[in-house]
Amino acid sequence: MTTTPLQRSWIDLDGAVNVRDLGGLPVADGGATARDVLVRADNLQDLSARDVALLVEDVGVRVVVDLRTGTEVELEGPGPLAGDDRVEVRHHSLYPEAGRNTDVEVDDLLPWQAGGPTPDAETPAVRAYLGYLRDRPDSIVAALRAVAGTDGAVVVHCAAGKDRTGVVCALALEAVGVERSAVIADFAATAERLDAILRRLRSTPTYALDLDGRPAHTHLPRAETMERVLALIEERHGGPAAWLDEHGFGAADRAALRERLVG
Repeated sequence: MTTTPLQRSWIDLDGAVNVRDLGGLPVADGGATARDVLVRADNLQDLSARDVALLVEDVGVRVVVDLRTGTEVELEGPGPLAGDDRVEVRHHSLYPEAGRNTDVEVDDLLPWQAGGPTPDAETPAVRAYLGYLRDRPDSIVAALRAVAGTDGAVVVHCAAGKDRTGVVCALALEAVGVERSAVIADFAATAERLDAILRRLRSTPTYALDLDGRPAHTHLPRAETMERVLALIEERHGGPAAWLDEHGFGAADRAALRERLVG
């Protein structure tokens, strides 16, 4: 599939490098997604006071959906938005967890730790993304409900703003009818900020050891990865909307999400 070139709405911050507003994306039946509703981001713990003011006062952020594991939050911190009484932070890990710390029941803690192809020859990235759907549909549905039910903007983020954030945002966009090529192009857009993302992650011991020794190109978000994941959802479930239906995010929920994200 050839991805659609998009004019991306990057939000330049002092303390995060992969932040963009998902407004302006074309919807298949006409129109475009609204701005200041859904923002995707990398880790937010280094935000400056200027960043907080921009996000809360200018963009209108009222909810942060943190997709990191409990261990990541404990080691890195929740970030300064957690201390702002105008913002609610909701933690919805995409990995199995138990108790205070992560209790991972799969082989791979983070997407870049994924092993070799699965028996059906899917790539490690596809394997990791399907794992989110298998292991934490509750978190994915909760994230989409946050967007649908918040009177203000919602920031969805993980560590890099690439894998976990990419899957949740792709499902949100699919649920409201954004053109498939635009969904895939948005996912791949993180490649434009990859060097800066890796510098940030390597600056902290939480991620540095896992990243060292691997060339940057192995972390690239590839359009064919998201294309394959969405194709498998079509094949196995009848499409993203049907997958969401199976996990309790039905037609009324999708209508509420569309009302917020498309209008």
